[in-house]
Amino acid sequence: MPKERGHKVIVSNRKARHDYSILDTYEAGLVLVGTEVKSLREGRASLADAFATVDDGEVWLRNVHIPEYVQGTWTNHTPRRTRKLLLHRQEIEKLIGKTKESGLSLVPLSMYFKDGKVKVEIALAKGKKSYDKRQDIAKRDAERTISRAMGRALKGRYND
Repeated sequence: MPKERGHKVIVSNRKARHDYSILDTYEAGLVLVGTEVKSLREGRASLADAFATVDDGEVWLRNVHIPEYVQGTWTNHTPRRTRKLLLHRQEIEKLIGKTKESGLSLVPLSMYFKDGKVKVEIALAKGKKSYDKRQDIAKRDAERTISRAMGRALKGRYND
């Protein structure tokens, strides 16, 4: 059987980019059991309430919901168990310093298959206030309006 190649997104956390300012991102491996991988291959997972923590020099992913594998037996996993993230020692040391001193959070942005292995993109993020969210929405709407006007002007149909 040929080896898998490429990048296939399983699930992404779109709300994270709305609720947090992303400062830095990291790609981490994930320690899983067999039925979790089979469930992920079916595209079933949720990062809605997920977050990562650093405990005793190790990074843990919490509250990720990977439903039980339908055809699994007594070997099935628990859906919301804590899973270990695999990072380099230097990355873990950097994350420990940033989360302790400046009060930043570790938020998973997406989960995907990369060359047959499950990876998680985690972000070092700072929570946004509600007025920051409103400013981002206003900015995005203004950019959308400008791009529409530019498109109309380029097509020669600009009616002011």
